Formats: sequence, C-alpha cells, structure tokens
Amino acid sequence: MISGRMADRLFGGLACSAAVLTLVLLLAIMISLIFGAWPAISEYGLGFLTSSVWDPVQNQYGGLVMIYGTLATSAIALIIAVPVSFGIALFLTELSPAWLKRPLGTAIELLAAVPSIVYGMWGLMVFGPVLATYVQQPLQNLLSGVPYLGAFVSGPPVGIGILSAGIILAIMIIPFIASVMRDVFEVTPALLKESAYGLGSTTWEVVWKVVLPYTKTGVLGGVMLGLGRALGETMAVTFVIGNMNQLNSLSVFEAANSITSALANEFAEAGEGLHQASLIYLGLVLFFITFVVLALSKVLLNRLQKNEGARS
Repeated sequence: MISGRMADRLFGGLACSAAVLTLVLLLAIMISLIFGAWPAISEYGLGFLTSSVWDPVQNQYGGLVMIYGTLATSAIALIIAVPVSFGIALFLTELSPAWLKRPLGTAIELLAAVPSIVYGMWGLMVFGPVLATYVQQPLQNLLSGVPYLGAFVSGPPVGIGILSAGIILAIMIIPFIASVMRDVFEVTPALLKESAYGLGSTTWEVVWKVVLPYTKTGVLGGVMLGLGRALGETMAVTFVIGNMNQLNSLSVFEAANSITSALANEFAEAGEGLHQASLIYLGLVLFFITFVVLALSKVLLNRLQKNEGARS
C-alpha cells in the first residue's frame, strides 16, 4: 500500500495531469474548430460577423443574424432570470418558514431536470399562443404609431421569436442560478447577519450590505453558469425562435435564429465546402463569445476585490 511522500507525489501528479488534460482538450477543440472553419475564414474573414446574408443556394454566408439571436435571447434570459433567482434565494434563506424551505428548494431544483426538448414543445404549443394573445397583440395595439417603441414590438403576432426564446431560456436557467445563490447565501456566517440585525438593519439591508458583499464571487459564478447554459441551449431555442435567417428589424417579437439552432437544423444536411465551414465558423464564434464572457467575469471579480481592498 502506497503511503507517505510517495502517495503525495502520486496524488499531485494525478491532479496536475487532470489540469493539463483539460487545457489540452480545450486547445484541441479550438484548433479543430479553426481548421474546420478555415475555408469560411479565408473566404469572408471578419466580414462574416457583420453580414446578414445566409443563402445556401447562392453559397453566400454571414453570421450576423445568428450572433444577434444568440446574444439577444441570452440577454433577455438574464434580465428575467437574475432578479427572479435572487428573490427565490432570498426567500429560501431569509424569509421562508422551515416547513416550506426543503420542498420548495427541491421543486426548484427539479426544474433543472426537465429535458430541454420538453421546454421547447411547451413553449411552442402552450406558451407561444398565450404570449401572442395576451402580450404581443395588446402591446402592439398600445404602442402602435409610437416612435421606436412601436418598432420594438412589431412583427406578426404568432408567439415565436426572440422574446419567446428568451423567456423559455430564463425559465430553464432560473434553477441553476437560484440554487447557486441559495447555497452561497447559506454559507454567510450567522454571526455577521445577527450582528447586523442587532444594530437595527432590515432584512433587505442585511442581504444588500452583508450577504451580497460576502458572497459576490459565488453569486457572479451562478450568473455566469446561467449565462453559459443560455448561450449553449439548442433544442428549446430551436422550437420557439422561428429559425429565420433574416434580420428584418430589431423587434423582440421578430422570428430570428441562433448559433445553436442553426447548427442543429443545418449541420446534418450541409455539404462539404463553404456551407459546412460557415457552420463551424459559427461554432468558433460561440466558443469565442463564451471565452470572452468568462474573461470579463474574471476581470469584474478582480476589480471588485481590488476596490474592496482599497475601501478597507
């Protein structure tokens, strides 16, 4: 039986190998994407990112519509999911009765186990008609003729489009963000919270001035986890976004496309050449977007830590 210094060396070597393997796999994925997308990169360059033309018949491709759809749906999902998740975590950790905390927390976590295709089918057959009838049509009647706002809610009232996909994504990522927020809120030392309550702080003041500063790293990590889930979601978005490769307006009700839905719909039938290379180029763009989001989150965390040190 291995023990002592030899066991430590073996464990350290295995841990280092796991870390190196992760970096090697990441580098291999990036190189394979670049290699597969090279015909499109050499043909279009960075102009691929600003062109909205996607015409397999004419063999002309641009990724602007898919990039816009991916970013817009993910942004809508975060705008909706982060406040809701924060409220859920706050209720479970600070306000919920003891008898409700466990079943409610379990129910929220079970939402993460629902397959994405079920969310997509529900969004297409149930949520879409409700959105068209009770949200899209009233908003269009209310804002008809209003500059900018009218165009923002224009489009055929069919219940599928960017807003519908964003709301479905929000429902899907709420369990992830809420679970992480709840867990990090619970690790806040009770002494800190009790001291704040003893000084006369309200529940909101305790959360805002004690819990959030103490757990900001975990909270931001949960938000980034949800954003990564939203950026990479495929089936649910494919059902409800409309899968239209045209950008007629910036309306949130307009049918559009996303990178993942375009890959799901077209990659199996794409022939070798520019079509397949352009789809791989889209995958490379999604890879880059994810990397940039993670890098920005690290920069933000470092800046928050520096500011906290300056205040102290």
